[in-house]
Amino acid sequence: MTRTTPAPTIRPNRGYGRWTPFWFLAPAVLTLFLIGIYPTLFALVTSFRRYNIARPRDGFPFVGLENYISVLTDGTFWASLFLTTKFYVTVLPVEIALGLMIALLLHKTGMGFLKSLARVTLVVPLATTYAVVGLIGRLIFNRDFGVANWFLDLFGIGALDWLGSQAGAFAAIVIMDVWQWTPFCALIFLAGLSMVPGEIEEAARLETSSKWALLKHVQLPYLMPGLTALLILRSADVLKLFDMVFVMTRGGPGSATDLVSVYIQRVGFRVFDLGTASAQAILLLILTILISRLYIRVLYKEVN
Repeated sequence: MTRTTPAPTIRPNRGYGRWTPFWFLAPAVLTLFLIGIYPTLFALVTSFRRYNIARPRDGFPFVGLENYISVLTDGTFWASLFLTTKFYVTVLPVEIALGLMIALLLHKTGMGFLKSLARVTLVVPLATTYAVVGLIGRLIFNRDFGVANWFLDLFGIGALDWLGSQAGAFAAIVIMDVWQWTPFCALIFLAGLSMVPGEIEEAARLETSSKWALLKHVQLPYLMPGLTALLILRSADVLKLFDMVFVMTRGGPGSATDLVSVYIQRVGFRVFDLGTASAQAILLLILTILISRLYIRVLYKEVN
């Protein structure tokens, strides 16, 4: 008769209790609540009140949908939203095209050191904060000593007042946004290309010499999930873009760079009408959710 060895007894750690997982999660949950959930709930409640912080004696009465009606009938709000849409459809195709080109170049075999150096270089614009990007933009597009006018002077073109003209200011914020976010697009596409099975890609290269056919039929399906995430993130980012534009142009000259986030800031912290500003912010949140759902429904596809 064989003798069975009893299973070892697992003794619980004395420092581990029922609430231990909670204490590990508590800092992250508390931080998320303080910087994410609470401000959103506060804005939602404020959007239904007449909330002017310059006149606290008037109180903050409940006004229902009055703020939302005021926003939806505000021509300036729609003009800033249209300008934001114009900015979005201007920068995004350029960023996607340049990012895809960079990703395809880095995806090629060989040039190991240069590819590693390029990957590190791509992170630099992403690590730069919006305010710093705005300061860099003010230096680059300065009329008197800016690098942009120095570069134009090399081709015999006179100095331009970039930040003092409406077309120049809009072009300046477009260029700075493209500079900052093209590397992000490149890294997203490079991650998608790395998911393509090597044997499938090699067989396709032997089958056809057309790079367009290889991209369309082999690589593109693996790029679509990343492209969907990219469109969602950039849509939300453009709708809340404030720091870079405010530092560079303050929304001017005139209303040339008065994006919707800059307009909301002016309503909330210059006019001090937090009720209307909160209603505008909630409407932008709803718009972002709708756009994200549209991108997921139309573009997102799992690769079989």
